[in-house]
Amino acid sequence: MTSSRRLLLPLGASLTRGRFSSDQIRNGFLRNFRGFATVTSSEPALANLEAKYAVALPECSTVEDEITKIRHEFELAKQRFLNIPEAINSMPKMNPQGIYVNKNLRLDNIQVYGFDYDYTLAHYSSHLQSLIYDLAKKHMVNEVKSLLAKLVLGLSIVLRIIGCWFSQFRYPDVCTQFEYDPTFPIRGLYYDKLKGCLMKLDFFGSIEPDGCYFGRRKLSRKEIESMYGTRHIGRDQARGLVGLMDFFCFSEACLIADMVQYFVDAKLEFDASNIYNDVNRAIQHVHRSGLVHRGILADPNRYLLKNGQLLRFLRMLKDKGKKLFLLTNSPYNFVDGGMRFLMEESFGFGDSWRELFDVVIAKANKPEFYTSEHPFRCYDSERDNLAFTKVDAFDPKKVYYHGCLKSFLEITKWHGPEVIYFGDHLFSDLRGPSKAGWRTAAIIHELEREIQIQNDDSYRFEQAKFHIIQELLGRFHATVSNNQRSEACQSLLDELNNARQRARDTMKQMFNRSFGATFVTDTGQESAFSYHIHQYADVYTSKPENFLLYRPEAWLHVPYDIKIMPHHVKVASTLFKT
Repeated sequence: MTSSRRLLLPLGASLTRGRFSSDQIRNGFLRNFRGFATVTSSEPALANLEAKYAVALPECSTVEDEITKIRHEFELAKQRFLNIPEAINSMPKMNPQGIYVNKNLRLDNIQVYGFDYDYTLAHYSSHLQSLIYDLAKKHMVNEVKSLLAKLVLGLSIVLRIIGCWFSQFRYPDVCTQFEYDPTFPIRGLYYDKLKGCLMKLDFFGSIEPDGCYFGRRKLSRKEIESMYGTRHIGRDQARGLVGLMDFFCFSEACLIADMVQYFVDAKLEFDASNIYNDVNRAIQHVHRSGLVHRGILADPNRYLLKNGQLLRFLRMLKDKGKKLFLLTNSPYNFVDGGMRFLMEESFGFGDSWRELFDVVIAKANKPEFYTSEHPFRCYDSERDNLAFTKVDAFDPKKVYYHGCLKSFLEITKWHGPEVIYFGDHLFSDLRGPSKAGWRTAAIIHELEREIQIQNDDSYRFEQAKFHIIQELLGRFHATVSNNQRSEACQSLLDELNNARQRARDTMKQMFNRSFGATFVTDTGQESAFSYHIHQYADVYTSKPENFLLYRPEAWLHVPYDIKIMPHHVKVASTLFKT
């Protein structure tokens, strides 16, 4: 279930879009990148509102005249903010189950479909994050105790010495009282192993002003600038950052912040890198030891989310003559138990899920799978051991462990462009296939909820307010220098800044109270997580079975008007104008 996830910094077409051009493939970080998609309206009611509040103003010839004009437009805007314009209702709604395209994709050219297991084929309830968090924190407290217990073999003097040394590093029992907070983390955060900060970064590698925490305390802008000199993360500082990118990182991010907060509250000195290493080691342990797997299979109704559409999608692919393979880091017995549970009520197909797949590979050790030359081993599930014979062909009735991409391609003869691989982890699942020439599909579970929020009129209303105020602030700063500000200028600036901050806070709270939306910053810029989606995912969606909404021969195109993530619609300030 766990996978390598560390790399630093530095999206598609939905059903509601129009025609598309084929020349909009992105060319890399910050190159040929486009701003927001603009939605305008000629709503007559807005024109009437403009006329109602408009007053004749003289031509601006002085700073005071321009400030007076900005003040007038701000007052007019505040009157417009009293009600949500009807024009918002005419704006396009994005499909929460849509497929969004970064690179044009012809499904009729795809002959082979590959899948990760965790959070790709199998989706989990929110209870799983609490399970991982609880198991990891207990391991951090109890691992040294267990080690010492094993040493109790009459070595009393040595035991006392070793016990004294270990006790300096054991996490205290009070840490077992920590509880996972589902409202705190989002995917795509970064942890600074040098300074101990957990932060959200934007597309350009700058720290989100309201998204940087030391422990569970949010840092102010002044504190951020004091620690980093600037909000932008430079190359040297980037070396100390680790990305938390997959869906299992929610529990990891929360546990890191809680441990940092413990040391702060206890007024104890600590090395931020040690906390990260200890938490990450604990998270890795609960996966590799099978603790999480056993916990899930012991109560699948609590942790696994059944979905009959998944089987329908896989069977549709088989009926169309497509080849299917499963490539996962999880052990086979865990995958088999999960797939049986997920499909046992779907057309009586629970005991034969294996018939859907031409190749099943477990414990693949991604991302090393894509670059190593490890041999495949045939796995005997009944005896729980590996065969010693060479694997030079894949049998659909057998299960394989380990292996590498080089051998996989040599055995299957499946060429890159005809293969698409689905995974939830941008680095360990998709980066390798992308570089190898496979097409890639990112499965991002939280996409549905975020699209539902941004489709809501209240969110779009706040977004329009934000952009109006942002434009007024831009004009203000272009007009008045710092040493020219009168009392009236400063009063207007304070009002504009406060109004903008209120709009930002309102939008942020709709997504996540601590870090806001996963894909965009509070100012509407793409996040660093979004950049990696651009980089490694040809298409992205919330679940594989969303492909059922499209014909198997469909051509998926980059929207012609895309200027930010394809699923994101900007509400323009012109919504309130003629």
